[in-house]
Amino acid sequence: MRTNYFQILLALSFTVLINTSVFSQDLPTRAKVIRPITQDIPLYTPSISVDSVAIRSITEAVQDTVRLDSIKLKKEFLTDVVDYDAKGYTSFKRLEQKLYLYDEAEVNYQDMNIKSGVIIIDYSKNEVYAGRIKDTSGVLTQKPVFTQGQSVIEPDSIRFNFDTKKALIFNSKTEQSGFNILAPVVKKENDSVVFMAKARFTTSEDLENPDYYFKASKIKFVPGKKIVVGPTHMVIANVPTPIAVPFGFFPLTDTQTSGIIIPTFGEDSTRGYFIQNGGYYFAISDYVDLALLADYYTNGSYGFRAETTYATKYQYRGSAAFRYESLISSEKGFPDYSKSTVYNIRWSHSQDSKSNPSSQFSASVNLGSSSYYQQSVNQINTGNFLNNTLSSSVSYSKSFTGEPQVNLSVTATHSQNTQTEQINMTLPTFQGSVGRVFPFAPKTGSSKGIIQNINLQYSVRAENQIQTTDSLFFKPQMFEDARAGVQHNVPLSTNFKLFKHFSLSAGSTFQENWTFKTVEKYYDQDLDEVITESVNGFDAYRTYNFSTSLGTTIYGMFDFKKEGKDPKVQAIRHVIRPAISYNINPSFDQYYDTYDVISADGTTQDTYSRFEESIFGSPNQNFSSSVGLSLSNNFEAKVRDNDSTATEPKKVMLLNNLNFSTAYNIAGDSLQWSPVRVSGGTQILNNKMNVNFGATLDPYALDNNNNKVDVYNINNNGSLFRLTSANLTLSYSLSSDIFSKEKKDEEDERGIEENLRGGGRDDDLFGISQDFSDQSFFDNKDEEDDEEKKDNEFYKFKIPWTLNLAYAVNYSNTQRQNEVSSHSLMFSGDVTLSPKWSVGASSGYDFKNLGFTYTQLRLERDLESWRMNFSWVPFSSRKSWYFFIGIKSSILSDLKYDKRLQPDQQL
Repeated sequence: MRTNYFQILLALSFTVLINTSVFSQDLPTRAKVIRPITQDIPLYTPSISVDSVAIRSITEAVQDTVRLDSIKLKKEFLTDVVDYDAKGYTSFKRLEQKLYLYDEAEVNYQDMNIKSGVIIIDYSKNEVYAGRIKDTSGVLTQKPVFTQGQSVIEPDSIRFNFDTKKALIFNSKTEQSGFNILAPVVKKENDSVVFMAKARFTTSEDLENPDYYFKASKIKFVPGKKIVVGPTHMVIANVPTPIAVPFGFFPLTDTQTSGIIIPTFGEDSTRGYFIQNGGYYFAISDYVDLALLADYYTNGSYGFRAETTYATKYQYRGSAAFRYESLISSEKGFPDYSKSTVYNIRWSHSQDSKSNPSSQFSASVNLGSSSYYQQSVNQINTGNFLNNTLSSSVSYSKSFTGEPQVNLSVTATHSQNTQTEQINMTLPTFQGSVGRVFPFAPKTGSSKGIIQNINLQYSVRAENQIQTTDSLFFKPQMFEDARAGVQHNVPLSTNFKLFKHFSLSAGSTFQENWTFKTVEKYYDQDLDEVITESVNGFDAYRTYNFSTSLGTTIYGMFDFKKEGKDPKVQAIRHVIRPAISYNINPSFDQYYDTYDVISADGTTQDTYSRFEESIFGSPNQNFSSSVGLSLSNNFEAKVRDNDSTATEPKKVMLLNNLNFSTAYNIAGDSLQWSPVRVSGGTQILNNKMNVNFGATLDPYALDNNNNKVDVYNINNNGSLFRLTSANLTLSYSLSSDIFSKEKKDEEDERGIEENLRGGGRDDDLFGISQDFSDQSFFDNKDEEDDEEKKDNEFYKFKIPWTLNLAYAVNYSNTQRQNEVSSHSLMFSGDVTLSPKWSVGASSGYDFKNLGFTYTQLRLERDLESWRMNFSWVPFSSRKSWYFFIGIKSSILSDLKYDKRLQPDQQL
């Protein structure tokens, strides 16, 4: 009965408490009722005569005592339902008007949630108290977790008032936008303003012993909006530093926000003191942003950059950048004084293929001054520096479904040689094609005969080519020598089986070329030279050819298995694909003209084509009829698997391909055989090493002047073929993951991506590019193997490493030079010496010139909340080094120190 009585009393009491004012066992005093006076009017009261019609009748509503009640009811102190729970017990003491919740207690009230070891709700003061409890060993556990709105605080104890929604929080720990804030006393005014005294804030994950923190005398904290601090100084490893600020403001937001980009200060050996990479960031919208950055040097040099990124989900994304630098070296009057301006334009755009399958637009632009990557002081772009070509492409394509399908595309391309400063552009190139048509195919079933397989296509290509130099780029002169033309192609082909085992294909191509500018040549006897004049106007020429090929596939098997024996190599499979082809190209000498050249030896005639300077070239003048021979080989082996449970042998590739090809010119009067070209490739060492090789074998001999003559080399006391060139390339990649079953860690691909954008390699054999103006380059990258690092107190035996090797050798002997034209070995690698230290290097050795190639050494140290990087190019004209140390967190990315030695100025 006692237990039932207590539960009933608790339920009834709490129901009353959350709906009305709280009372003890005494009944509340009833409100005094003012009753109407019913006795007669006193005699001394004057009598007033009133018309009976005007007398107002007294109704029941007028006499209602509730309407006449003048006492106001108390306002309920709880305006919403309080949900609570506890694993240990719940106890309500009526005399104290307190509710006790013990062990994994939880209270929910409106947007407030408290989880703690013990929670006490005081209804007399409208407060809630939460604190820790002791376990069996006397250790305080189950610290409170206070959540209100988006704010989460983990203190030692807390007091919260339901009426004012104010709170006192002791020894709190909270996290906001990467900030971990620790404060001995916190006063929470409401769900949007918090005041702290003698607080510490840091981005370190170890809150008990942070590697660094900022200590502030007072803090005003508005969750999700801002942190305002008073006098603050920095503490590193519990050692106060002289780094201090009188106040600080840290915006907190989950969305993009415009703001100032703090610059980097330093000194350059040739340009003096500088301010670099300072500017403003514009958060234009959720789909596009803009960053404006600038540099200034005390010797007058300056730079400007505008960078933007944009994206629309499931449609497209891209980025664009414009960089301009005006660079001054030395001072006026000195012999080494120089002034130059360089610029670079980058644009990358990609479209989601699902957004519009029939229409695609893409762009990859990298153009500018040829010397930009040699002279720019704000980046070390290894890929573009070692690669002498800048290239760009912007294209749009559209497909029209149907039978036949029609495809259209417009492309603008750009190719720039940074050594010769020559630029080639197509503005634009238009291409159109109509799908393959089978005019004689049956309406039902598949086509198998020679007539049924006849098919034709149509394609058109129109180009406008511009060739200019770096100095004339973007100037009107670059368009003066533009060339335009249109090419039409109509291929007609068929294929069929011959004698069941041979495949025969034949085809002919008709081509018509249009041009809008031709040339005319004549000999000027006074100037004693050939004059070439341009003739504007439409002109065209038409060509055609014929080709056919016959091929088959032969399969061979060498079986090494014998009865009673189980050899390691059980069989070798050899696939041979021989083919013979015939090509005939008529002579179109009707498109050729002659002019007379008068000299002391008499008058001679030279031949030229008026189309020789058109973008598609001149038609073929010489008749050719040639037979081509090719032989393709593939070798595979079946090897007994080391796994005893395997039921089938393992396939191993011996030679992925081994190809031989040559041709014989029937119409030629000499040197009719073409050199034999040999090429091959395979993968060995568990497919980790790629091997590719090639050679050229010439059947003709050389005379005493090392010129090829129409004499077979074997008839000139030589071998059947003369080796004129050969090449061999090897590439090998090793890592510690090869010898373990663990997945390879995700590496930082930012530098590799920069190499690829400049046309470089997709590895770090030539080093990794560094862009000092890209603020995110050294930002915090994802922590790798966090769980493994936490679980392993010691590093044990694991030392992750990678090694990349690339070997190349080329041999040349076309004119008896018998020399190795190039011979080099490139290598790169990274070693993680410990979870915090990693070193890397990229270099190579030139065996021909006996010297090291471009070399880069890298060092990285993970300092928990900080990151330290050091890269060094020890020699060559790009000799330089760069040191960086800074906080990983993006919110404090401006708190950093970097120092670098720029490469020598390349003029």
